[in-house]
Amino acid sequence: MMRLILAVVAGYAVWTAVWLGGNAALLPEAAAAVQAGEAFTDPGALGLALALSAACSLCAGGVAATIAGGPMAWRAAWITAGLLLATGVAVQAGVWSLMPLWYHLVFLALLVPVTLLGARLRWRAGPAASAPR
Repeated sequence: MMRLILAVVAGYAVWTAVWLGGNAALLPEAAAAVQAGEAFTDPGALGLALALSAACSLCAGGVAATIAGGPMAWRAAWITAGLLLATGVAVQAGVWSLMPLWYHLVFLALLVPVTLLGARLRWRAGPAASAPR
């Protein structure tokens, strides 16, 4: 049980660290605008933010599955994905008026499946007997 909890916390922390670091490095103008409460609608930058979110989710799912290992890997990925979605809904609700609707919907729609894909890809590269089902 402790390993499952550690896996979920690590997956969530990895998503957050990659997101914050990626935003600071790749999208400083977007982060500054949103923090100032200003609308941000540049489609190129928002597309990059979606790609960054997908990368974060892949990493989070892979880390959670790797740490949990064995039969708990899939459960860790699902719990991590659920927590990311809950956090994502809360954060997107807080900045709802600052970005276009399409961005919010795509951001939220990608969180769970891409996190699970990260877990699946990790286990395809590893031992087949331990693959999440």
